[in-house]
Amino acid sequence: MSWTVYLSGEIHTDWREQIENGARELGLPIEFTSAVTDHDASDAAGDVLGEESVGFWRDHKSAKVNAIRTQTLIERADVVVVRFGEKYKQWNAAFDAGYCAALGKPYITLHPEDIVHPLKEVDAAAMAWAQTPAQVVEILRYITTA
Repeated sequence: MSWTVYLSGEIHTDWREQIENGARELGLPIEFTSAVTDHDASDAAGDVLGEESVGFWRDHKSAKVNAIRTQTLIERADVVVVRFGEKYKQWNAAFDAGYCAALGKPYITLHPEDIVHPLKEVDAAAMAWAQTPAQVVEILRYITTA
């Protein structure tokens, strides 16, 4: 069986590449998908629909266009990994985790211990909490090959 894993959240570090490389090295039967990780491209996703003079409406249109991809790929995923970084508040990651919970979609959170408290509800609905990409790879190894 081939698995689809959606990688959600923080876009400023190489955590996605670490997970993808680790899974590839182990030969895991996984296809990875993700949101658009180019921040400028994501912010401009709705610009094709017309110029906006108010930032809210530009963001609103881009969020909706981005949601077409995000919702579709989350719904198609077997498992979702949601990464919360240390530097930025990832409201989109929290939204994706909530969407997974509402769908009954299993997800793994990935974040450092020092932000456990603000993520307690998100972690409570997760199937696992990992602190490193290597731990995520081990979970993926187990669920895809055991």
